[in-house]
Amino acid sequence: MLLHRRFPSPTLLALALASAMLPSVHATDAATPADAATTTAASDHVKNLAGIHVVATAPRVAEMPTHVSLKAIEPKSIIDQAYIDNNAMPMDSYSSIAALAPSVVDVEPNGPGLGNNKGFTIRGMSDGQYNLTMDGIPVGDSNDFTHHSSNYFMPQDLGQVVVDRGPGQASTIGYATFGGTVSMQTRDPLAHTTTEVYGGFGSFATRLAGVKFNTGTLSNGGSGYLDYRQLRSDGYLSGATVDRSNLAAKFVQPFGDATTLTMLAMRNTNGGSNAAIVGATSYPYVSDGNYPYTSGMPGQMQVFGQRYGLSNDPHSQAYTGYNYDHFNSDFEYVDLASDLGAVTLDNKLYTYSYYHRGWNGLDPNGGNMDYGQLSGPAGSIGDGTFPAGLGTPNGTAYGDNNIPGQKMYLLYRNWGDLLRLSQSLGPGELGYGVWANKQLYHRYEAEIDFSLGGALNPVLKGSDPVTQATDRRIDGTFWVIQPYLQYAWHITDQLTFTPGLKYVTFKRHDVAPIQQKVRTAFDYSQTWKKVLPSFDLHYAITPEWSAYLQAAEGYLAPNENQYYVSNPSTANQGLQTESTKNYQLGSSWQNGTWSLSGDVYAINFSNQISSRKVGKETFFTNLGGTRYRGAEVEGSVYVGDGFSLYANASYNKATVNKTGLQLKKVPKTTAAGGILYHAGPFSGSLLAKHLGVSYGDTGVDASGNPALIYRLPAVTLVNLSLNYTMQHGGLLPRGSRLGLRVSNLTNQTPLIDETSTANGVPLFYAVAGRSVMGTFSLPF
Repeated sequence: MLLHRRFPSPTLLALALASAMLPSVHATDAATPADAATTTAASDHVKNLAGIHVVATAPRVAEMPTHVSLKAIEPKSIIDQAYIDNNAMPMDSYSSIAALAPSVVDVEPNGPGLGNNKGFTIRGMSDGQYNLTMDGIPVGDSNDFTHHSSNYFMPQDLGQVVVDRGPGQASTIGYATFGGTVSMQTRDPLAHTTTEVYGGFGSFATRLAGVKFNTGTLSNGGSGYLDYRQLRSDGYLSGATVDRSNLAAKFVQPFGDATTLTMLAMRNTNGGSNAAIVGATSYPYVSDGNYPYTSGMPGQMQVFGQRYGLSNDPHSQAYTGYNYDHFNSDFEYVDLASDLGAVTLDNKLYTYSYYHRGWNGLDPNGGNMDYGQLSGPAGSIGDGTFPAGLGTPNGTAYGDNNIPGQKMYLLYRNWGDLLRLSQSLGPGELGYGVWANKQLYHRYEAEIDFSLGGALNPVLKGSDPVTQATDRRIDGTFWVIQPYLQYAWHITDQLTFTPGLKYVTFKRHDVAPIQQKVRTAFDYSQTWKKVLPSFDLHYAITPEWSAYLQAAEGYLAPNENQYYVSNPSTANQGLQTESTKNYQLGSSWQNGTWSLSGDVYAINFSNQISSRKVGKETFFTNLGGTRYRGAEVEGSVYVGDGFSLYANASYNKATVNKTGLQLKKVPKTTAAGGILYHAGPFSGSLLAKHLGVSYGDTGVDASGNPALIYRLPAVTLVNLSLNYTMQHGGLLPRGSRLGLRVSNLTNQTPLIDETSTANGVPLFYAVAGRSVMGTFSLPF
């Protein structure tokens, strides 16, 4: 508790923003309802009431699931607010919103938005190998640069989600830009005062309720909003409950015509058992991890059903009451943007945090009785329903039948500044800036006895039971500094060449009374540095058609796990820094009816690190060189009478040089397509995403040669959305919206991802079954 109090209260900025929005004198309070519904963008055909879109006539490019930019210098899929409002589940995360984009794979076994995703990849790049930003600010864990999709913004506050499938320019900053960037952009405040009450009810006892207040434009020209919602659900999987609340506030204050100050704060609280779900065994893959990787034994999914997650038996390590998590996260920044004449400036001063406290059975789903659901006493061999010797029996220092478990925390806070400047210089624009981020983190894990109310369980013999029960206690800092310089040289009115340089510095310093695995005191620091060049050519062939060529180097500092050895100064002999060389060529074309883009890419990866989850631990292996080769295409067309068509397809070959095998969990093909309707008060869509065959892991074949194992079949998931917006007042206010969302309409539930118990027995996630949700929004 004392450790948690080291960090400043994340609610202070939210309260300050709320106070700033309290003044009651508005410059536009007298506006008529019709005036209040008009958007500021002249090209928009939409009228906006409290974030609810009232459709006038035909849909535009912005309402497609994704659209492209003619100014793009790399493949980019832009998902705008109109699509989020009209089609997303009200509890969706950024990953489930972005899932439709080319080359994107998203695994959400507990249902869309109901827990952290388990397998979000871009072109086969896994979490930690791509960049995630919120309003341009990079975020990521301290240990492996991964992310937690259910602990950030909710869709009611997202104005845009952008999937950049490339390393970007020198100005693209972040931990791992080479794998692409997923950008969340928050919504801007509305120009007129509104209050919106919204929510939804649906499958798995899911219910969401929220209220959003927009100040409108105040007498001093500022505007802001305050948005709060509560989400609760039993989840698709047994025992996978969700209890989430989210508060977001944003305030924008202009100073004259050249300067704008923006303040934003977000606070997210998430609890339940959703993060402890570790998968379930499934026939024919209940095996001992050796060839032929199959067993005649039925799996947990066959015995307990496809929705098995955790047990309701308190004698089991898989008991839902022993496997639960609590998360607190916050994100705040102050942004000053100004046109200083010769130079434009944009500076964001920010902080964000992630506090995770968790408890789990020693090996959930890894017992040695009743298909892994129960555990016999210490020393027992089990009842034969789990592979012999690979279950985890009960037993602690206090008794053979006592329930062993673990408790942990990962607490980190970031402080940083992102400064960007640009100016005209000769026949182009010069861009330069710097990103600096300091992260302070605290990691802890200890063995406990659930039978004794969570008492410490000293698994090793020694004079100090606290130390002998502690697996790790680490205090550390992680510094990132990335200055950049780039120049956009307009060779002609149509051709622009942009070279750039980015200098990346990563420094990690661990002070550990108990270092993980080594279990000794530890104090060590290391720094990694590299210059990363990039260039791109952009050619505007016509006003409707453009093409680009891009090349860049990428780099990623080693994960925290590199320090879990006796001598970390030699650890990088096995786990070296990851680096890439990225190349891609593409083209985009659009007019008032059509939008079409395509690209080909090649990525050469050195020292690629592959991770494997074994129980609660993640182990890393250096695959050496890997090669990514692929092609992507996406397009949309308005066919008339309110109907539009959308489609995309991708081919993603990702092979390990020394084996020639495709990377595990990476389908070679993905595709999406569907129909959208938007006219008058009605809107809707029927969209499908197809994922090709992939494999859960690598092993050997009958001859001992490397081989892909645990085949995960292809699947096509169909989502349906229907909306009706009242354009005239009556029983409900004008602009009220009623909606229906159906995820996985055809109820496809094949295996989709693989992990394992602490003893290496394969566990699987299946696609979450059909979920139906009714939604409403009432503006006042």
